[in-house]
Amino acid sequence: MRRILMMIGVLVTLVALLPLAVTAQEDPALVRVMHASPDAPPVDVFVDGTPILEGVPFFALSGALAAPPGTYRIQVAPTGAGPDGSVIDAPVTVEGGKAYVIAAVDTVESIEPLVLEDNTGIPPAGQARVRVFHAVPDAPAVDVKLAGTDIAVVGNLPFKAASYVDVDAGSYTFDITPAGSNEVVFTTPPLRLESGWNYSLIATGFLTPESEEDPGFWVQARIDQITQ
Repeated sequence: MRRILMMIGVLVTLVALLPLAVTAQEDPALVRVMHASPDAPPVDVFVDGTPILEGVPFFALSGALAAPPGTYRIQVAPTGAGPDGSVIDAPVTVEGGKAYVIAAVDTVESIEPLVLEDNTGIPPAGQARVRVFHAVPDAPAVDVKLAGTDIAVVGNLPFKAASYVDVDAGSYTFDITPAGSNEVVFTTPPLRLESGWNYSLIATGFLTPESEEDPGFWVQARIDQITQ
């Protein structure tokens, strides 16, 4: 079976459906929720006051949630605190036929929602599409390079930014460096990128953890879409 080598031992995948009716006449939006705040506890997620995900840990990315196009009140609270204890309370607008990731980013003290629109197009023949997302609060802008080289696949990517790149299908190892620097702060394990597949590589954690409980810098790998 074709697969990508995941960079963490256990992939936490939460699958749920929004408690909202989607009529046959309208294309729903597809929404995934990401917990990328490295010092935040597990959280519950509410949409218009209704709980849809519970106990979401760092780092988790939910399965697709289907919703009619529109604007929703998104609340994120520490697990068990209820919507009144939300640390995120913000309107999010989604369009029918599009796919999104709503990420909780930054430290818990400065936590905020970030909406990323997925590129659901099919990569060119023989290529894979990779989104690189910088979610490390204390890291500068970064370059993502082919390991052992100065060839930047993505350059000068700042915190809370994401960038897509198409690459030839194959196996890759990437070095992460501060933008414009040759100092390697992280090297990924080998990754197998399949032709026609879409992936996300998400830089997470802290570059310099303040305690043993804080997660260190890591790059999470996720399969976003498989096209045969």
